[in-house]
Amino acid sequence: MPFFSIIIVSWNALHHLKTYFPSVASTEYPYYEIILADNASTDGSKQWIKEHYPDVKIAEFDNNYGYCGGNNRAVPHAEGDILIFLNNDVRVEPNWLNGLAHCFQKDDDIAAVQPKMLWDENNDYFEYAGAAGGFLDQFGYPFCRGRIFDTLEKDKGQYDYESDIFWASGAALAVRKELFEEYGPFDEDFEFHMEEIDLCWRLWNMGYRVRYCPESTVYHLGGGSLPMDSPRKLYYNYRNNLRMIWKNSSSSSIFWQFTGRYLLDIAAASKTLIDRDTESFKAICCAHRDFWKEFHNTYEKRHVLQQRRNIQENPPVMSNRTIVWEYFIKGKQKFSEIFNR
Repeated sequence: MPFFSIIIVSWNALHHLKTYFPSVASTEYPYYEIILADNASTDGSKQWIKEHYPDVKIAEFDNNYGYCGGNNRAVPHAEGDILIFLNNDVRVEPNWLNGLAHCFQKDDDIAAVQPKMLWDENNDYFEYAGAAGGFLDQFGYPFCRGRIFDTLEKDKGQYDYESDIFWASGAALAVRKELFEEYGPFDEDFEFHMEEIDLCWRLWNMGYRVRYCPESTVYHLGGGSLPMDSPRKLYYNYRNNLRMIWKNSSSSSIFWQFTGRYLLDIAAASKTLIDRDTESFKAICCAHRDFWKEFHNTYEKRHVLQQRRNIQENPPVMSNRTIVWEYFIKGKQKFSEIFNR
């Protein structure tokens, strides 16, 4: 049975730790450790963990390095075969590690696994960040089984079977440590959002697979770092999506994939003007500005990654459809209405 290192990044989130950490500490599995990656919290988080959970490792940092930087810096403290990057607002079931362990044991080419992710505020629904596993459409738009754009599906057992997925949510991402160390880490230039999709795309390009495991269930609150309607969140999503496509897309698809996404971004920005949503318009414009401002760095990263990749085409789990067309024009709001997976 694999040994898991559960890494929880936190910054001044004692309220979340008090609510969600007890479920993680009550995990019923013989081989695991918990590491609190503390991004220089000043709210007593470290003291509370030391008092109530003295066996938990604490990786203390001198600054707030965010999700990417906090997790990257915590990995050297991990002794497990499998790393689990778990958000501090995730509640888990006692046996959640058993399903993940079985999934990893089935095939050595499984690099990363995501559990079923339900919404902690209403357990009948899938959660936005990961639902039943993530995918990308042909222009790089992320969506999930159980969630397309802002539409959440009820969990009726419709996705209770293992399957390959494009990406696993960073809210509860399990990945083999040796592969993370070889093909990672998280790209800290992303800061927030899509860093886990970027990592999973990289793993696919190297010839590995990402899986969804319904035998394991977690409950995610979501929106802790940035609210859903935050212009800052919109900025990161648009900027990082362009970076991710440029870094990872195959040589045969990079031109039309990037160009298509860029034109759709312009259309989205135009709509915000029509709707008189000036904050969102500014966020999209700034995202594009900063993408080009830092393009040389992204270009250099692509050069290195393309030389290392073992699969020359895009991953087979990438959709050949346009989710924007299916959702907004054809009115299909459920994954099962569009795909047979």
